[in-house]
Amino acid sequence: MSGTVDRWTTTVRRARRAGTLWPWCLAAIAAACGYAVATVFHPGYLSADSNTQLWQALGDEPVNDWHPPVMALAWRIIIRITGDFSTMAALQAAVLWGTLWVLARLGWKKTGSRGLSLAVLAVGFAPHIMNFTGVVWKDVHMAYALLAVFAIALTVRELPPDRVKTRWALLVPALLFLAYAALVRKNGIPAAIPVFALLVLAAWPAPGRRRWLVATGAFVAVVIAGSAGVSAATAPLATRVYAVIPVDDLVHVLTPAQVRTAAEQAGASTDVRDRLVTTAVNCRKRHITSDAYLQCYPYPRPFDVTYLNQHADVVVRMWTQQMPQHWKGYVEYRVRVFSKLLFQSNQVFWNGTHVNAGARLHPEVEKEPLNGTLRSALQNYVTGFARDLPMLFQGWFWLAVSLVLVLRRRRTGPYTRELRLLGASSLLYILAYLPTAPESNYRYVYWPALSGTVALTLIAIAFVARRRAAADGPVGEPDSRATVPSAGRAHEAAPAGPREDAGLAV
Repeated sequence: MSGTVDRWTTTVRRARRAGTLWPWCLAAIAAACGYAVATVFHPGYLSADSNTQLWQALGDEPVNDWHPPVMALAWRIIIRITGDFSTMAALQAAVLWGTLWVLARLGWKKTGSRGLSLAVLAVGFAPHIMNFTGVVWKDVHMAYALLAVFAIALTVRELPPDRVKTRWALLVPALLFLAYAALVRKNGIPAAIPVFALLVLAAWPAPGRRRWLVATGAFVAVVIAGSAGVSAATAPLATRVYAVIPVDDLVHVLTPAQVRTAAEQAGASTDVRDRLVTTAVNCRKRHITSDAYLQCYPYPRPFDVTYLNQHADVVVRMWTQQMPQHWKGYVEYRVRVFSKLLFQSNQVFWNGTHVNAGARLHPEVEKEPLNGTLRSALQNYVTGFARDLPMLFQGWFWLAVSLVLVLRRRRTGPYTRELRLLGASSLLYILAYLPTAPESNYRYVYWPALSGTVALTLIAIAFVARRRAAADGPVGEPDSRATVPSAGRAHEAAPAGPREDAGLAV
């Protein structure tokens, strides 16, 4: 009898040791993977937009609101702390892999399966996710910030009721991540709202009206305060970049002659009228269906981001006067552009080339060359999957995934509500591009792709866990292959294994 007890005690101790060590093993694996990915992208892949934000962060160009000033400010702070602009790309990788570790740890606690927890980490190596991990874009920042909020919310949800201080300690960074996501992408608010609801419901499973009002007020206050603080710190030039959307609509819905008439009716100057007419003609000649302001508009050279700000009122007035009269053409045009975004996404891989700022960079910031071998390997990996599994890089697929998450009635485990809100975030974000999409760029659906991949991974874990539970028998059932005294008590003391909480986790 004593020998059996000793063997069981040893087994429990080993299980406890394994349960304690495995999350740290996951942390080590996530850290190693994050470091490897950061090495591939070092010192960061920059596009023309990225370079503009870098120059603003360095003070070589005045900050403007064409691109999010909060990102330029964050980059400026990082450079001042580290003295190296490449830290931004490394930080992106750290946030993603740190978030995946949190989700993998939660999956391990629910299933006790090492393989399934590793599957969560594998999301970071998915070709449609890894392709942009080190590209310094506002789209990537928004996606990783929202995913971090999702992971924090699930962590808060699992806390015991008496862990009040820990709960509040986690809610603060979650709120900051959420505010950053809303500020770093002009159309990020629709995506942030369901994630905010997810966070509130995780902290308070049944919040009353007063709690909803207080939480909403706190979120709005943080966003407004953050926006005001960024403006005070950067004093961004006004560009009224939103006017590029009505420019697109006007020159593609109206004929050049109609554009001329509309400009005259709206009181546009002769110069603005002629430039808009030329834009309509240029787009037709070159068969350009979107992004007219940057590709067809003959704005004064060199490019002045404040030029549109001077004429935005006229453009908006033209739009409000003409689109109601040409609503059929407007709807047809917007559906055409949106369908192209969904079915013909481009730029699935950014090749890492960037404008060499040269002497414009501060002396303390070194611009290291990209690793050509690693870049080529990454490009082959991503473009190969884009060729063989193109749906991973197309908006229609992630739109379908988000719809399934939102409309699915069957429960998929204890996180059914959270996944539904995650799907709602993706769905609203994609639909927000229906009236605003400037072009068919894959990075516009990067957040839906990331959130959809994580959701599908969690659902797959739930399915495997349920099958394992059915095969192993009821939770806590003693193993028939050995006689174990006090099995119920020992089971409670042991960490969650494959048979405990096997209904998972999603």
